[in-house]
Amino acid sequence: MYIQCMQERSRKNPVDINALAKSTVDDATDEELLQKAVADGKNPAAVMLGRLGGLKGGKARAKKLSAQKRKQIAKKAAEARWRK
Repeated sequence: MYIQCMQERSRKNPVDINALAKSTVDDATDEELLQKAVADGKNPAAVMLGRLGGLKGGKARAKKLSAQKRKQIAKKAAEARWRK
């Protein structure tokens, strides 16, 4: 009899509920991002505003594109992938 063992896969989110809660709060507050911005001499408020705009940008752009334009973009992307 042959038994195949599955390898344990890495998990993206922590298994422990407390660790998951902490990572969720860290993601929401982005303290690390703000600390890095201050260390680089940037304005933390401007960094957060830029990030906020970045999070909204792709969805807003996709929403205002026409079906024809989306098709053109998708076709161009597919051709670029196949060239590789």
